[in-house]
Amino acid sequence: MEMRYKARLSPQVLEMTGLQPLVRAYFEISQLKQLYRQGWLHRGIQEAACESVAEHTFGMAVLAMLIADQYFPGLDSTRVLRMALVHDIGEVYAGDIVPGGGVAKEEKQRLEREAVRRIFQGLPNGDQYLAAWEEFEQGETPEARLVKQVDRLEMALQASVYEHMEYGRLQEFFETAALEMLDPELIALMDAVQASRKAYPDADRK
Repeated sequence: MEMRYKARLSPQVLEMTGLQPLVRAYFEISQLKQLYRQGWLHRGIQEAACESVAEHTFGMAVLAMLIADQYFPGLDSTRVLRMALVHDIGEVYAGDIVPGGGVAKEEKQRLEREAVRRIFQGLPNGDQYLAAWEEFEQGETPEARLVKQVDRLEMALQASVYEHMEYGRLQEFFETAALEMLDPELIALMDAVQASRKAYPDADRK
């Protein structure tokens, strides 16, 4: 599947002699500012309005912080934020692989894991960042389960934004997000998002 970008960083930048590992990692990760969230493009969102992967990460990290602080004060907020910030970093090299894009889930995970290792391998705390990514992928800790739910909730909120911008009905994104909500607090937030849609007649426009 061909990925669509706003622009691309020249590969020569990453091959500069003497480039500090931290700066190189930043240059790599910053490419997520240029990578569109492909699912929105497939649903007809124009490039001028389409969010980047980095914009999704920002929104998700803020949302995770607010939800953790308000509803889950017993969780490790540092781990929550770290997972939110690194969960899509594998897309630097793997791209934003969407369901139905012809790539199996296992292959997607392999490609992203290799990318995360490649980006963080030269950093002193690289193993910690990779561990945070792995924790999110496995989804077994309370923090990881929360971040996974927030990932989908943020998607639903962005879909709501696009509906209010009159890009048509984006029902499948809400249905997918609702299936991932496990905690009562997140279910209630998802219900509130759904209710806000019904208040806007334009949500039913094709």
